[in-house]
Amino acid sequence: MSPQAWMGGWWGASARCVLAPNAGPMTLEGTNTWLLAAPGADAGVVVDPGPLDGGHLAAVRAAAAEAGVRVGVVLLTHGHPDHAEGARRFAELAGARVRALDPAHRLGDEGLAGGDVVAVDGLELAVIATPGHTSDSLSFLLSGSTVSGGALLTGDTVLGRGTTLIAHPDGRLGDYLASLERLAVLAGGGVSAVLPGHGPVLDHPVAAIEGYLVHRRQRLAQVAEAVAAGAGSARQVVEVVYADVDPVLWPAAELSVRAQLDYLAGR
Repeated sequence: MSPQAWMGGWWGASARCVLAPNAGPMTLEGTNTWLLAAPGADAGVVVDPGPLDGGHLAAVRAAAAEAGVRVGVVLLTHGHPDHAEGARRFAELAGARVRALDPAHRLGDEGLAGGDVVAVDGLELAVIATPGHTSDSLSFLLSGSTVSGGALLTGDTVLGRGTTLIAHPDGRLGDYLASLERLAVLAGGGVSAVLPGHGPVLDHPVAAIEGYLVHRRQRLAQVAEAVAAGAGSARQVVEVVYADVDPVLWPAAELSVRAQLDYLAGR
């Protein structure tokens, strides 16, 4: 299912994706900005307004107007510019506040952390700490009293296609593996879908997250083998382990390899 076409209502709340015009090797089709609102609600939530692009911010506001909701709050999964750069401007236009783990990205005096619950006009989002991609990465569990399933909004922790990078040195592999395990447990509790920060919606959350764990462990073993065979730098490891990957992605792969090397070294 393409993110452009996604409109959910299976768990007692509507979820609409507004796709940002920032497609690229790292962003796939672009950043997924999510508009969430309970059925019949007057207010909703925007997750990850995306880049500072006037046309995109206007499209998100138009989507809210079409749904008949005002934006009550803006939430950030993390502070990378493709997710957060437009947040302050969007919130100012919408008359809303921005809540984020990193104080640098907030607008207003409310932060955001794992264990919090954000409630807006019948909508309920549980905040899940999912560091690893970045130290400030959060995911959101969309649920409510009328839930027959649930949805996980994962930002860059789980993508709709491919795998994510560990943004070393801020991101740490040990944290990331623990976050995936945490999400796998939540997904096994009846979650119906993953609404990612990039790429299409994932309709089989448990399989998707377990696949991420398997992939990470395989890559870690490959990195260890490359080092044992004589690779002396992160770049040399990339040239061996990521030989089948487009070289345009090698700089990002090198960040992940540095995180893997730290993990293997116990750092």
